[in-house]
Amino acid sequence: MIDIKLLQRDFENVAASLVKKGVDSEVLDNLKSLSEETKIKRQEMEDVTASQNKLSKEFGRYKKEKLDIAPLQAEINELKSKKQALEEEVRVLEENLSSIVLGVPNIPDEIVPVGKDEDENVVLETIGEKPSFDFEPKEHWDLDNGWLDFERGVKLAKSRFSAIRGQGARLERALINYMLDFNRSRGFEEWYVPFMANTNTLQGTGQLPKFEEDLFKIEGEDLYLIPTAEVQLTNLYNDEIIAVDELPLMLTSYTPCFRKEAGSAGRDTRGLIRQHQFDKVEMVAITKQEESDEVFEKMVSCASDLLTSLGLAHQKVMLCTGDLGFSATKTIDLEVWLPGQGKFREISSISNTRDFQARRAKIRYKDGKKNILAHTLNGSSLAVGRTLLAIMENYQQADGSVKIPEVLEKYM
Repeated sequence: MIDIKLLQRDFENVAASLVKKGVDSEVLDNLKSLSEETKIKRQEMEDVTASQNKLSKEFGRYKKEKLDIAPLQAEINELKSKKQALEEEVRVLEENLSSIVLGVPNIPDEIVPVGKDEDENVVLETIGEKPSFDFEPKEHWDLDNGWLDFERGVKLAKSRFSAIRGQGARLERALINYMLDFNRSRGFEEWYVPFMANTNTLQGTGQLPKFEEDLFKIEGEDLYLIPTAEVQLTNLYNDEIIAVDELPLMLTSYTPCFRKEAGSAGRDTRGLIRQHQFDKVEMVAITKQEESDEVFEKMVSCASDLLTSLGLAHQKVMLCTGDLGFSATKTIDLEVWLPGQGKFREISSISNTRDFQARRAKIRYKDGKKNILAHTLNGSSLAVGRTLLAIMENYQQADGSVKIPEVLEKYM
């Protein structure tokens, strides 16, 4: 979450940055008034505490000198009652303030372009050559190879679930193994983590309370199916103090991901682009504050080089303020070329959240005698289903078959 002290110290600049990210001015006004009221009440409580402590010392002197303690005792009792009332007021105010702040997104970096939505994102670089065909390339769901069975996926669950068979299922598994090996070669430690997370864990990375409607809840349990391995990998160090010489922590994991896709009705209703369940290999880094920009570039390069190794043309896109995710201060998307659709589509999203998640999850590192909030970063490397469909479209043959990229052959 954002730094409440920074908010109180520099409200106008913080508010101006949050407006760029689409935060309503009414929310900011409520935040300002509640923040100021909390600060005033806390100071009042501290002043009363100081007065009570001072009189308590006097009380000892009065008793020692056999002076009349009754008036002093009455004054101390009055201050004690006032302090207790103020403590309760401050507690309620801070709970209300925390509730609002938990729903406020991260502040965008100054280098992030200002814009309303994805139409104002900025293409930074295009990498690789688009394939050429001597026939009209098809979209992945139209390829006649029997890999994708959407009807049986719906029968087993509901719409936006799919089943993959035969060579397609083997390619899905091959991609997972290849991605994990690739990330390990770049210094990421592989983890296997639970596919469910509790409320505290999801709050630590910002999925709760803001995005509860997009999560699949386990009835009768404080558990949700995870929307991404970012949740688990980041929270491995929830409420921990890490030795500075252990940083940066570079982590990777494969998990299935589960999302209700609330609010996406009518978008990408065909194919594998937007599913309720999909596989993903994730990267997470926990770093010293001064190293997070360098680590961010390494993570972007890792995902981009992975796409290049698969022979997939793609572009790097800097997201504008209006398209940034809730926890991100800056994000670079990698968009892969899909010849069947004739356009680039997102396949990876790499974000620096700075200390936003670490403040929520209490992830710190010790530098000398001082505990410092870590910076956390995350990125897809890659969304497996989207990589599968990208290979299907880019490596399709005229007869509907799909050529397997050379680097994957040993994994098949």
